[in-house]
Amino acid sequence: MATTVRLVSLLLMNLVIYMSSTAQCSITKHADPNPAEFVKLSCRATRYPVLCVHSLLAYAGVIHRSDRQLAMTALSVSISRTRKFLKKMSKARGMKGREWRAVQDCVETIGNSVERLKQSVRELGRTGLGKDFAWHMSNVQTWVSAALTDDNTCLDGFAGSAMNGNVKSDITERVVHVAQVTSNALALVNRFASTHATHSP
Repeated sequence: MATTVRLVSLLLMNLVIYMSSTAQCSITKHADPNPAEFVKLSCRATRYPVLCVHSLLAYAGVIHRSDRQLAMTALSVSISRTRKFLKKMSKARGMKGREWRAVQDCVETIGNSVERLKQSVRELGRTGLGKDFAWHMSNVQTWVSAALTDDNTCLDGFAGSAMNGNVKSDITERVVHVAQVTSNALALVNRFASTHATHSP
């Protein structure tokens, strides 16, 4: 009898330990990541994750764990990087002929990109959890995609061997950077849209 009681007690003790361990693992597994980790995990959805983390990690405290704020911040960073490029281009000197025209066309095109990104930020700010969410997000996605197309259009103006040189190399490098940041922003916008869709009734 005593042996049976001890055996039952041992089984119950093991069961309690097992349940406690399982519960702890479950809590750890489903615990929300800290803001910095949230940014790093979210950036895996982008085409350029290293650049994404480098661009957004400093804003982790503002982003916290909000997919919406993450997308908003990514768009704002894209605007900032694009404006910085335009400022640099406005100071370019010593160009003539086709090279000068290509730069001017690029500045105009990238300027359009900035306006589309600003529209996207304003539209994203109008998104709530109501019935118009999908419509607002569709506008955001369209404008960010158009901004990315503008970046690529700028590069088209420098195509061909006749444009080879330091100006083409410098501009291409800077536009590619801007395009990659914008591409990441679009990926995070799409992520936010799909996350909302997942939680919609």
